[in-house]
Amino acid sequence: MTAPFEHFYSVIPAGGIGSRLWPLSRADAPKFLHDLAGTGQTLLRDTWDRLVPLSGAQRIMVVTGRAHRAAVEEQLPELADPNVVLESAPKDSSAAIGLAAAILRQREPDVVIGSFAADHVIRDAPSFRRAVGEGVAAADAGYIATIGITPTEPAVGFGYIECGQAMTIADAPHAVAVTAFVEKPNLATAERYLADGKHLWNAGMFIARADVLLEQLGRSQPELLAGITELAEAWDTPRRGAVVDRVWPRLTKIAIDYSVAEPAAAAGRLIVIPGDFGWDDVGDFASIAKLHSGGRKSDLAILGENARVLADASTGVVISQSGRLISLIGVTDIVIVDTPDALLVTTTANAQRVKSVVDALKISGRDDVL
Repeated sequence: MTAPFEHFYSVIPAGGIGSRLWPLSRADAPKFLHDLAGTGQTLLRDTWDRLVPLSGAQRIMVVTGRAHRAAVEEQLPELADPNVVLESAPKDSSAAIGLAAAILRQREPDVVIGSFAADHVIRDAPSFRRAVGEGVAAADAGYIATIGITPTEPAVGFGYIECGQAMTIADAPHAVAVTAFVEKPNLATAERYLADGKHLWNAGMFIARADVLLEQLGRSQPELLAGITELAEAWDTPRRGAVVDRVWPRLTKIAIDYSVAEPAAAAGRLIVIPGDFGWDDVGDFASIAKLHSGGRKSDLAILGENARVLADASTGVVISQSGRLISLIGVTDIVIVDTPDALLVTTTANAQRVKSVVDALKISGRDDVL
């Protein structure tokens, strides 16, 4: 068995509702607590199993909401109690990852951390390990590293990383400089990115020395750094509860792409390791359909224990949790999600628009189905 990387700690941010997967994913059962990849276990458990060989089970920290603690610990019985970091309210990825980095720096000043989302699907573990290993080497050299996925199609549901010149970093032969981060493009732009060979999908994975990441965070968000530093200093003491209650509510809510990655790229401190492994963020129902059909548009993916589905000349995805019989005849690229209290019907082409339904339900006060 290959040994874990030295002085490396994995961090799993397990937050977010996954609103584009409503009504399957909800506040009390977000997508990382579902089996969406067909492995027989949750996405969170898949992530844990993928990271144990890289850092060891005792060197994995999970950052999640207080409401999800019991479910997370049920999924991960090996998770050490000091490595459970609970958010009292969602504050986005800068606070979650920054707090984990600050706590681990307190415990181990020269630690290298890698942040990997709880709800992604990754295939080809050896290629993933190679990419992470190069990221650790780049972190040891003082860089902040991200892993970008080599695109296989002109996807409009992902952000992109624009690659610059090749870097010379020991034990990171594939490292290249990051020129810019690009928001989710339209189809024409995505097709151009696919053709030019200079763009990678932004998978939201970051590897860095904890002190380097926090220094970069402090340059753009000094008040946020001050807050999480105060939290980290109290974390392993009896003062934790009081400090969390006082400091957490006033932390700035901002994604780590904006607080760390983009400023680091502008300063020449961010590099990307291209990842050639299969990857999907399972961000919408079109992703689920693709995962379970192997990319074949002629297939109908059916998920759900005891799902009862009759289909004739139909494609797309059906997710059933109600036990109700669902019959499809001659419909293509259909998305049906049937739960006991909500039914969603759309198409894979409109999968990204499901979030607008969630927004409308929030405005109308229908929290009972969120």
